[in-house]
Amino acid sequence: MAVAVLDIDGTLVDTNYQHAVAWYRAFREHGIVLPVWRIHRHIGMGGDQLVAALTDDRTEREHGDEIRDTETKRYFELIDEVETMDGSRELIEHLKQRGHTVVLASSAKEDEVDHYLDLLDARELVDGWTTSADVERTKPEPDLVRAALEQLGTEDAVMVGDTPWDVQAAEKAGVPTVAVLTGGFSESELTDAGAIAVFSSIVELREDLASTPLRG
Repeated sequence: MAVAVLDIDGTLVDTNYQHAVAWYRAFREHGIVLPVWRIHRHIGMGGDQLVAALTDDRTEREHGDEIRDTETKRYFELIDEVETMDGSRELIEHLKQRGHTVVLASSAKEDEVDHYLDLLDARELVDGWTTSADVERTKPEPDLVRAALEQLGTEDAVMVGDTPWDVQAAEKAGVPTVAVLTGGFSESELTDAGAIAVFSSIVELREDLASTPLRG
């Protein structure tokens, strides 16, 4: 039975727009003003790649680490506003009841992931999770998905994510993705990236698991 690899940010917990604001503030503090909508288009991409993608390689070389450090500080000023997506824990419970192994996939730092695990009350429920310490390269590179699979010693898995970066990372790891619209990307963007199915919400996905490879 396929392992369920569940993305956390933007999929199980509603963080994408807080991250967009935190990145906006971080760039601005370093003298770079970017439209928030452009930043949002890159949320889901790992921070090690986002700075260069939004600016240029020189900015990454000279200021990338400082901007990332500032983003972390600004995000933690907002993290208490983060809530779980409706039905997130119920989806995990439902997958477990169906016999799936469930691993939560994140390239966030350990303290962020700890916060989300507490929000979801999922520590004792899931079979494992990843953090930034488990990967060298973040999405859209496949390291995150591979790290999740290596924890469980399998390649039979289905990813659940919310951004084109999730879909691309999973595809590079040979894993299909079922996507949800909760990250703020359109259905066509997700299917163009390679998602095999798109649902409006976690609740809709849970109610229609039978139409996905997670039917179990």
